[in-house]
Amino acid sequence: MALSPISETAPAAPDMMAPHLMAPGPAARLLDLLMPVVVDLGYGLVRIKITGEDGQSILQVMAERDDGTLSVDDCEVISHGLSALLDVEDPISGAYSLEVSSPGLARPLTRAADFSRYAGYDVKIELQAMVDGQRRFRGLLVGFEEGEVLLETVLAGFDEPQILGFELSSIGEAHLVVTEEMLKSSLKGVKPAGRARK
Repeated sequence: MALSPISETAPAAPDMMAPHLMAPGPAARLLDLLMPVVVDLGYGLVRIKITGEDGQSILQVMAERDDGTLSVDDCEVISHGLSALLDVEDPISGAYSLEVSSPGLARPLTRAADFSRYAGYDVKIELQAMVDGQRRFRGLLVGFEEGEVLLETVLAGFDEPQILGFELSSIGEAHLVVTEEMLKSSLKGVKPAGRARK
């Protein structure tokens, strides 16, 4: 795949998830086990991740309410629900700890719906493989259209920002960039607005 600017396209709104982003690496095998519990409890699963080595692993579960929030009480509800299932199924070898948290301001973007919902925000995207000598991109998230994440960014050799399209399967990681406006809005308890394209 070579990088090249793409033209504007008619928006589409698929509601498909990208499991490789929701559960990278060894956590992928746990997605089908944990997601139904989180959803049945009334939350959306943002990401699960396993860090550390066997015997000292941490299972990180990131979830949210429909409005993007998650309280300490919500974390406890999810933790109790998942702990009961994990005790029975025992899917992780060795000792591990379970951590449930909200996505936070620098939230990962893991689902097609996330890339639509946060259009207008600054994001960082890291591809799974190098493309034209580049793997990391930063720019304005335009949205998700026709199966691609659209990013407005300035590329070497171009004077004006270009819009690039990335298939979900090509993305290894993506997250919001925390801005001063986001921090101020967070302190006021309101959701910050995205910015307009130039």
